Amino acid sequence: MSRAQISALVFGVGGFGALVAATASNEWKVTTRASSVITATWVYQGLWMNCAGNALGSFHCRPHFTIFKVEGYIQACRGLMIAAVSLGFFGSIFALFGMKCTKVGGSDKAKAKIACLAGIVFILSGLCSMTGCSLYANKITTEFFDPLFVEQKYELGAALFIGWAGASLCIIGGVIFCFSISDNSKAPRMGYAYNGATSIMSSRTKYHGGEGDFKATNPSKQFDKNAYV
Repeated sequence: MSRAQISALVFGVGGFGALVAATASNEWKVTTRASSVITATWVYQGLWMNCAGNALGSFHCRPHFTIFKVEGYIQACRGLMIAAVSLGFFGSIFALFGMKCTKVGGSDKAKAKIACLAGIVFILSGLCSMTGCSLYANKITTEFFDPLFVEQKYELGAALFIGWAGASLCIIGGVIFCFSISDNSKAPRMGYAYNGATSIMSSRTKYHGGEGDFKATNPSKQFDKNAYV
């Protein structure tokens, strides 16, 4: 069992879980602290719905009923995060098939290829999530520091940091999986050399043993013929 593959699986699956949590979260952007203190209300916005709360503890969320009224960068972030979650799911499946400790996936050479494929899929998942979160954060910071923007300004929400963390974990796990292919490719070569030496020695032993038996039995046959003549 390879420790590198185990650590890669932990990173990849952990990053996949973080991507799911970030995609489903409603805290992609929140109202600024200064306005929250004055009005005693908080507004959270995510990819799928907007939520508002007050100091009394009551919250109300309203989903986006149609995609045609949603801004373009939100739709782009939706697509990127859905792609990241989908790739992370398939990467987790491929990683399980490519592990040395599992009995599925075929030979060690086939498992090495599957593990490398899982690493590539995890890296793509992390890049999609990193791009989506960065695009959303860039929109927030641009509006926040724009002096001509007079509408409600927002700050970075917790979901963005969770998405960045999940993307980093997926990329790290994918890189480890890609480098673990060298460990998988070395294992069958060592076993083949050892088995080949054993089979050669065993065949030589059998050959010499058979020759000795032939020499031992041949004189007796010749003696019997001479004695008969």
